[in-house]
Amino acid sequence: MEAIRQVHKDSDETYGMPRVRAELRDAGHSVSRKRVARLTREGRIRGVSRRRGYVVTTERNLRQRPAPDLVNRLFRADARDQLWVADMTYVPTWSGFLYLAVVLDAYSRKVVGWSMGEQMTADLVIAALNMALHTRRPESVIHHSDQGSQYTSVAFGSRCREMGVRPSMGTVGDAYDNAMAESFFATLECELLDRRSWKTKAEARTALFTWIEGWYNPRRRHSALEYLSPMAFEEKHGTDNNRAREHGLNHCVGRFVASADRRRG
Repeated sequence: MEAIRQVHKDSDETYGMPRVRAELRDAGHSVSRKRVARLTREGRIRGVSRRRGYVVTTERNLRQRPAPDLVNRLFRADARDQLWVADMTYVPTWSGFLYLAVVLDAYSRKVVGWSMGEQMTADLVIAALNMALHTRRPESVIHHSDQGSQYTSVAFGSRCREMGVRPSMGTVGDAYDNAMAESFFATLECELLDRRSWKTKAEARTALFTWIEGWYNPRRRHSALEYLSPMAFEEKHGTDNNRAREHGLNHCVGRFVASADRRRG
């Protein structure tokens, strides 16, 4: 029970039974789901749940032509930097709204690019894209978003063409066409925004940076990622992929050497 309470505390009291159990198992505790469920129930330990209503922040410019939908609601990727999803949301403070734009890798759910500003402009989403491009350096990645005027702008389209990014867009006002980004914002809202308030936009910036880079990317466990964090998932499967490539290379080298020996013989 002491270990369970510590895990719950370390998650800012957001983890429920499945994620608590995953933390315990990684710490070396052999414990069943039923036992963790019973102890969390007896200790009145509860996680937070997402009940986010869909809020439309998309403002389409009818004079700008949207990109085709290359995703068709299939948010799947076999490796990192094949498919990115992007969107924006607003963060209320006592001093007005702060806007957050993010770019997520569909493979690991990692936030690979983000930016904050006081206006929903094309510069905001371009800054998030630039961060993703700088940190990941992809080749022909699909960038999926809604048809907001920021994403259909000439400046954003030019940046995509310049960097070899393939823009993709869903329909206007349909959460399912950008469901992965909506899911991220639902998590952000229930784990941070609904539980905190900030007097200034500077305080909100600090809180968002800490949540994304100090909690969500390196530590927050996802049920869709084998209950690993985005960074841990990429590290695990990146290592597995490297080992597979090394095995294949060694196998090919071994066959080549054996063949050469036979020819010399």
